[in-house]
Amino acid sequence: MIRIGLRDARAHLPRFVMSIIAIALGVSFVVGSFCFREMMNDQVDQMMGSNTDHDVYVRGTVEKKDESSDQSSSSDSSGSSLKTYNDIDDALVDDVAAVDGVKTAEVTYSVSGSLVLVRKDGNAVSTMGSPTMGIGLAKGTWRSAHLTQGRWARNDGEIALHAFAAETAGLKVGDTTKLVYPSGPKDVRVVGVFDTDSSQAGAIIIGLAPDVAKSLYQEKTGEIGTTQYIGVYGSANGGAPLSDEQQRELADRINKVLPAGSKATAVTGDQLRDEYSQAIKDQLGFIQPLILIFAVIALFVGSFIIANTFSMIVRESMRGYALLRSVGASPAQVFSTVIIQALLLGVVGSAAGIGLGWGMVKLIVAGMARMGTPMSGAATPSVTDMLAGLVVGILVTLVGAALPARRAAMAPPIQAMNETVNPEKPVWPRGVTGLVMIALGVISWMFCAAIAAAGDDGDPTPVAFLNDLASQYGTGWPLGIGAGLIVIGVIVLAPALVGPVGAVLGWIPSHVFPVTGRLATRNLARQKRRTANTAASLFVGVAIVSCLGVVASSAKASVAGIVDTGLKSDFTAMSASSGRIPDDAVTAIEGTEGVASVSRSRMLMGVTYGTGDDKTQAMTFAEQPSLFAKVFAPVTNSGDADRALRAGELVVGLTVAQDNGWKVGDTVRVNGKQVVVDEEATAKAQADYQAQVQQQVAGLQAEAQRLLAAGDRAGAQAKSAEAQQAAEDAQHVDPSTLVKTKTETTHRDVKVGAIIENSVYRSMVLMNDSLAEKLANDYTMFTIMLFINADHGADVTAVKERLVKAVKPFYVITVQDRDEFKSSMSSMVDQILIILYALLALSIVIAVFGIVNTLALSVSERTREIGLLRAIGTSRGQVRGMLAIEASLIAVLGTLLGLVVGVGAGAVIQRVYQSNGLEWLAVPWDQLGVFLALSIVVGVIAALPPARRALKVPVLDAVATD
Repeated sequence: MIRIGLRDARAHLPRFVMSIIAIALGVSFVVGSFCFREMMNDQVDQMMGSNTDHDVYVRGTVEKKDESSDQSSSSDSSGSSLKTYNDIDDALVDDVAAVDGVKTAEVTYSVSGSLVLVRKDGNAVSTMGSPTMGIGLAKGTWRSAHLTQGRWARNDGEIALHAFAAETAGLKVGDTTKLVYPSGPKDVRVVGVFDTDSSQAGAIIIGLAPDVAKSLYQEKTGEIGTTQYIGVYGSANGGAPLSDEQQRELADRINKVLPAGSKATAVTGDQLRDEYSQAIKDQLGFIQPLILIFAVIALFVGSFIIANTFSMIVRESMRGYALLRSVGASPAQVFSTVIIQALLLGVVGSAAGIGLGWGMVKLIVAGMARMGTPMSGAATPSVTDMLAGLVVGILVTLVGAALPARRAAMAPPIQAMNETVNPEKPVWPRGVTGLVMIALGVISWMFCAAIAAAGDDGDPTPVAFLNDLASQYGTGWPLGIGAGLIVIGVIVLAPALVGPVGAVLGWIPSHVFPVTGRLATRNLARQKRRTANTAASLFVGVAIVSCLGVVASSAKASVAGIVDTGLKSDFTAMSASSGRIPDDAVTAIEGTEGVASVSRSRMLMGVTYGTGDDKTQAMTFAEQPSLFAKVFAPVTNSGDADRALRAGELVVGLTVAQDNGWKVGDTVRVNGKQVVVDEEATAKAQADYQAQVQQQVAGLQAEAQRLLAAGDRAGAQAKSAEAQQAAEDAQHVDPSTLVKTKTETTHRDVKVGAIIENSVYRSMVLMNDSLAEKLANDYTMFTIMLFINADHGADVTAVKERLVKAVKPFYVITVQDRDEFKSSMSSMVDQILIILYALLALSIVIAVFGIVNTLALSVSERTREIGLLRAIGTSRGQVRGMLAIEASLIAVLGTLLGLVVGVGAGAVIQRVYQSNGLEWLAVPWDQLGVFLALSIVVGVIAALPPARRALKVPVLDAVATD
């Protein structure tokens, strides 16, 4: 039986081509998802091995619970799943450095998103999502960074560039360019180029002078004298990395000298690297499920294609199976002959898919490199990846072939010998089952919408049990259960819909093409299950795409609605780097001709609310008192927002108010931060500096006297001149370098004056400038957005041109009018749509294979019928038209089902998330119309191969077929 199965597989090889392609596509996404994930993990491990390469780290001991971590001072990335700890005193560096076995101990300050490098051609360097980072680097600061040219930077007018950054910007040592700091652009000279032990995945890394990086870090975080980490290199291996055991020993020695109240502990570098790596891998975990969605769709549709392929093969081989049964073969042996073919098909398709998946990842990596994000992680699939792809491909093939194989094994020999076919079973039981499932899904969606409408304070239903479920699990579970029930219900119901829906869809073709249209409509209902299964392959993809298309369009409409109904200003200005707008840029905008007013929106750093251990955080902004009158119309939940802001009270977003249980009239303790001069520390620094200078001068003068006594007059004169120069240099030292600062906590008890529901402000707390300046100062708050109004009657277009010209010297400031502002806020939605179209393209490609297979099977079953039609005068074009109409009706059926379910799901999602900013429902009718028209094109294309096959059979041979 094995030989018979292999012989049949060889005889039916052309039939297997489309099934092999379907399996290969599905397996390629499975293997590609695992391979890409492992490549990314390897890239992360490489980067963490070089970017956090200290042997030991000293960090806090108290885990932060509800606070978002600031940018790490000793690492270039952090993940949301990474535990963060209290900041520690940077003065601990001296205690750590004195420990036996410590080569160096220091704080390596870094900032991300605060700097923009200007290319040699005068344009800002842009990256494909990778950050621009500034790191304070000097000799010995970063073991994995190696100078290849020049030296490290020494002041804010110098920079060293990572080799990739230098290549991207077209700069080399000695070139002068601009670096846009948060305070504005500054001329800098490239004094060095360095490389690192691993690829930086497209990041632009700028080596700054350590003091400059420290200042930027403190400016960004508002924290003075504290750090998250102190990095330690050990001396045991002569500068080489320590082993795990050596790291633990050094960490133990450091822990013994850390002061009892320091809230600090030493951990090994390996431990920290593992934590960071795992956090970033978790953050990137969404990529694999995203790719697996494509795999599931491909394999789901592939199973239908496989089933149709084997149905075709079984039908053509039925007489042979009957002969086998009549000479003594058991049903199990007949079953095994089909399964052997399925196994062979699965192995071939899976092997092709493994190679295709590997090539897909290679192509992605090459594309990322061309777009400026080079990756050095290993992209070769592991044995486990290949086995997973092989197993998945074989299982899907066996599932698809099982039912036709069972049909071949269980058919009575006499019936199989005569090729009689049992009439198709009634489809109404499936119709009833499908309707019940759809009804349950709709009820689940209604429950989900009721939960969203009830909010946090109400009960969605009169049933206590359901209300408990709603409060415990929220809206996610009924939304997902409803979607699953409806999708499966439609697939179950579809055979019952083929007859009536086919008659409706076939009305136009039947009247436009009386012969071919009626024949196609009749043929559609011959095998209702097969037709429904083929349409289901397109239904799933279209449903997903149309659902997300409705959500995306609703998001864009909601953004547009916010701007159209709320924003009153003519222009906005934002920074494309750190979000901070320099004061000089504000001044330039305010001085532009035609500008009537400029309103600043300033973010306050480190603001908390409450007392003791019950403090909470919320994004806090300082606004002009005229915000709601001139800039943005409030949607008030309670209180008077305009009056409250002018009176110095808090205007609280609804989400913040609900989370904290605040109501209008409540008094809230607001805690802020101000950076002030530390008089005592400054005086000590000045005294220490003077003592150091005096000691240096005294030493040089003593050396001059010694040389003079030894008869070296020239040497003595040189030392005296050196001493005089040191004294003069001390007189011209910049006093600001000796000023020491400290962070003071401020407190104010403030009344909640209003609660607003604007989706823009739902998660924020707003206060006026006067109150903000009592809580913070310029060091702990900065301008993040400007709202600009033009003079009444001014030419808005001309004012826009002058504003763009005014901010051009700052490189990163973007001025937008209302339409551009809406467009920029919708840009992320447009990026998501690209993924949707890729998903639709995959669905269409695989659906074409399914329709071709179904028509090929139909043509095979109707060979004599088509021959008779041709014998009585039906033209070749009419035969082609009949099959094209039949294929188009199948494609339109699947598309319509997908559109109905997808639009319904999108509408439910919009309703559920209406309070989270998805305020407007927008159905993209133009896109849905394109999908429907595309389905007709898909049907016509899919009909070409079966039509060509049908017309190749001579008329007499077709009529004589039995």
